[in-house]
Amino acid sequence: MDVLRRAVAEFVGTFALIFVGAGAVLVAAPSGSAGTVEIALAHGFVIAVMVSAVGHISGGHFNPAVTLGFLVTGRLSPVLAGAYWVAQFASAAAAAALLKWAFPSDLQGTLGSPAVAPGFEPEAALIIEAILTFFLVWVVFATAADPRGTFKSIAGVAIGLVIAFDALMAGPITGAAMNPARAFGPELLSNTWDDFWIWYIGPFAGGVLGAIAYEWLYLRPLRPPVVGPPETGVVEPRPGDTALS
Repeated sequence: MDVLRRAVAEFVGTFALIFVGAGAVLVAAPSGSAGTVEIALAHGFVIAVMVSAVGHISGGHFNPAVTLGFLVTGRLSPVLAGAYWVAQFASAAAAAALLKWAFPSDLQGTLGSPAVAPGFEPEAALIIEAILTFFLVWVVFATAADPRGTFKSIAGVAIGLVIAFDALMAGPITGAAMNPARAFGPELLSNTWDDFWIWYIGPFAGGVLGAIAYEWLYLRPLRPPVVGPPETGVVEPRPGDTALS
């Protein structure tokens, strides 16, 4: 039941992300403008709210790349990670299906599928998506996984903001998906698979790098902790530890 409850929280959060995020893309399209700010804020707001709402239940991943980061660092069991991935991809498809049903056919387009802007090489888009996802997972670990994080109690706000600023920078270039599920649902329902590998390889690679980097730099110190206030200059090992010098 615990796995089910967590998976349902992931389903609802991911559904909200795709329904609101991709929906914002469809709403902005007829206006004739890119709607970059509106789309970025829609993605950022929905993540901030949903992470704050159910982060205490599932961790508020809503992103297979984030889940992979927690898996490779040993912070999530393989069984739970598998349940999260099923919930995330299934809810992405369900949200895209609802958008396809709700919007008139002439407004559906590719249902908000990410795409590479003209003039940009797919390889460049791949690197951009990896970097954006690195930022996202780095912030997730710094605010939600690190118990010392200054903003741990409001991690959802910080995570929502990184989604927003990533989208403001790269939305017009790559779609700033940062999330294989965000790409999968609209791609599946609109049958749009151009350069699809970008939004799977990029986020998974960037997510793993961000998770491992933060885990090993800040959450797994290679030396034993010291005692005594640092301002005294005294470095004393704890009982049973090897001296640092």
